[in-house]
Amino acid sequence: MPVAWRVPVLLAGGFALVAGLYAGVLLLSVPVPAPTVALEQVHGPVMVFGFVGTLIGLERAVALGARWALLGPACSGAGAIGLVVAGPGAAGHGLLMLAAVILVGVYRALWRRQPSVALLAQAAGAFAWYATTLLWLAGFTVAETVPWLAVFVVATIAGERLELAHVALRDPNAPRLFLAAVLTLVVGAAGSTAVPVAGAHLFGFGLLAVTAWLVVYDVARRLVRSSGLPRYIAVGLLAGYAWLALAGLLWAGGGLVLDGPRYDTVLHAVFLGFTMSMIFVHAPVILPAVLRRPLPYHRLLYAPLVLLHLSLLIRIGFGDGAGWEPVWRWAGLANVAAVVGFAGCAIALSVVAQPEVRSTVRVAS
Repeated sequence: MPVAWRVPVLLAGGFALVAGLYAGVLLLSVPVPAPTVALEQVHGPVMVFGFVGTLIGLERAVALGARWALLGPACSGAGAIGLVVAGPGAAGHGLLMLAAVILVGVYRALWRRQPSVALLAQAAGAFAWYATTLLWLAGFTVAETVPWLAVFVVATIAGERLELAHVALRDPNAPRLFLAAVLTLVVGAAGSTAVPVAGAHLFGFGLLAVTAWLVVYDVARRLVRSSGLPRYIAVGLLAGYAWLALAGLLWAGGGLVLDGPRYDTVLHAVFLGFTMSMIFVHAPVILPAVLRRPLPYHRLLYAPLVLLHLSLLIRIGFGDGAGWEPVWRWAGLANVAAVVGFAGCAIALSVVAQPEVRSTVRVAS
């Protein structure tokens, strides 16, 4: 699969990120120019599927090595662009649904190569993506489908962590426990749609079960005592798991939530504290594999990571918890700055490292 084919897809994901962040700024009631399309209404779909989904779909397509697999992230990127340009509608949601179907096909192809519990979890994440778009087309609101959105990112990322930790697992029961935790998560999401009150509680327990497995069996607890890139990854992983545990506690104890401060807390604990942290720390490993360009580790990468978690702590603790709206707004802007800052650091480090790679290639040739 030529690298040149991957770049437009990645750019579409980048566009989704920029649009999603701008929509987030609008939701913070910051006085910035508002586009004709109500971006606030598509903030969640654009960020989760347009950005995160495109990244995951692109990485899985590269792992499979089949050109047809690239259609999945291309559809999710195009779907996000459609939502930004035209607003909520069947066209944008339909493209996102098609992307989910193709991603399920990618996992099916990978399963034929080597079946595993990790792939099963990731396929469950892809199914959750499909279920979310189906519910949107049926008239459900984004808030009503948040558990399914969370299953997509949590099951996918947890499955990839199991994939990486598999060789180090010594407990033969670990894969079964992992599967049970993911199954609880999926059943809880389904319950939140069918019987929202009881289902939301079960979904929270599913989140806690997945988090507990990650904390016990992931290598992050050991790597945090190392140095360099391994320690950076471990710090980001453990911080992300803490936010996932908080979301699980609030869902398990508080049940259904569709708006208000608790909704803001669980939403951003999962999609900022957990998901963005995972993207930050895995980027130095995944992006070089996808684009064949180096992204060397540098201590500078800690700056946006720390800003992300510190600003989110302030936003949730003082903004959502204490009800201090100005603090909530400024902390939200700091969340956006952390994501933009990481993107800037990643681009700068990659550009700086590129001449060294070219000179190495010339010497080797």
